Amino acid sequence: MALAGYHPGSVSELEPAPPVDRPVDPLFTHAASPFVRTEAPTPVAFASPPDMPQFNPAATLLTYKTQIQFGLAVLAYLMVLVGSVTVVQGNPEAGWKYLVAVMPVIPAGVVIWLTVRALGRLDEVQKRTQMQALGFSMVATGLITFGYGFLEGVGLPHLNSTYVLPLMAVLWGVGFAALRLKYIFRR
Repeated sequence: MALAGYHPGSVSELEPAPPVDRPVDPLFTHAASPFVRTEAPTPVAFASPPDMPQFNPAATLLTYKTQIQFGLAVLAYLMVLVGSVTVVQGNPEAGWKYLVAVMPVIPAGVVIWLTVRALGRLDEVQKRTQMQALGFSMVATGLITFGYGFLEGVGLPHLNSTYVLPLMAVLWGVGFAALRLKYIFRR
């Protein structure tokens, strides 16, 4: 039945009224009625639960891909670092020792690239948390090294600059842990 002035496909059909001669069910026939004795529904036979999932190396690789890549890059850095230090100490007079001494920078650059790529894949809340942790790390590292610079002036030994990046990484972890605890206990 199409209504006048409307396209038949744009208006839903009206449900026809029940026939007049059909009897109306009394309320006590309703299943929730206190007048009718209700019975438990018959149990439905479900299939047995599936077996426990087996170890799937491909799924594991996809799940932990970033962590595996990061671990391999750090391992490569440590291997190149030990190798370059050994080679430079074994050949102190060689002219190429400077190139060998700088070689650990390459796998360290891969670690930095993987870290930046992993940060880019985070959602907005995680990015905000990481940004705050990095900000804390940078400011705290600057304050610590700046303060130690004054202490060097009064007699403390010179601080090797290779300790600055590990200090920054540790403070990043401290800042991130503090922010996570703040979010956990805020709820």
